[in-house]
Amino acid sequence: MTQKYTILFDLDGTLVDTAPDLMKAHNYVMKKYGYKSKSTEEIRNLVGKGASALIGRSLWGNAKEEFAKINNKKIKTEMVKDFIGYYGKNILNESTLINGIKDFLKWCKEEKISMAVCTNKQEHLAINLLKKIGIYDYFEYVAGSNTFDYCKPDPRHITNIIEILNGDIKKSLMIGDSETDANAAKSASIPMILLENGYTERNTSEIYYNHLIKDFVGIEKIISKYLND
Repeated sequence: MTQKYTILFDLDGTLVDTAPDLMKAHNYVMKKYGYKSKSTEEIRNLVGKGASALIGRSLWGNAKEEFAKINNKKIKTEMVKDFIGYYGKNILNESTLINGIKDFLKWCKEEKISMAVCTNKQEHLAINLLKKIGIYDYFEYVAGSNTFDYCKPDPRHITNIIEILNGDIKKSLMIGDSETDANAAKSASIPMILLENGYTERNTSEIYYNHLIKDFVGIEKIISKYLND
């Protein structure tokens, strides 16, 4: 049965503000291996260049930039492993839901909208976070960076999910917070709803979007227009 409508959500910076816990994982690894740790604001500035943007798209985001400076591949591999290990055990200490998201997810369910997560976080960590923060059951599918052989900004990350859900590309849209989400949506030819102050170094004026929102409060008005088309 073809779904009435399909909405794909990014995770970090879109559904959940994960910056504080990612920062602590970053600092844990840096301290362990003798490198300088950073404050949340310093890590935000590392990507956002002084703007209000938060840390990067992938699981280890800016820690990845730090790792790139280390020549010893064995140590680098161990650092990444330690980062994922620490983060996985401390995935929901300070991370919080983006304002209005739970009410919006409930509304979507009532409207029989099909929902899925399309994230560049590793799949098992994404599922773990969604379960612990209490919104996993709203989604019919979760695709991470390692679910397929490709991930955002490759549009197939989006189109594969829609196909798996028996959805219609012409009745689908993406909600995200960065150019990674936007470029994938644009290439997939679906509308893009962009959250302000996302996990990106780009200004919103540099990112493709059809609608710009501060959070999920009142987003139902935007979605209703698509449902009635």
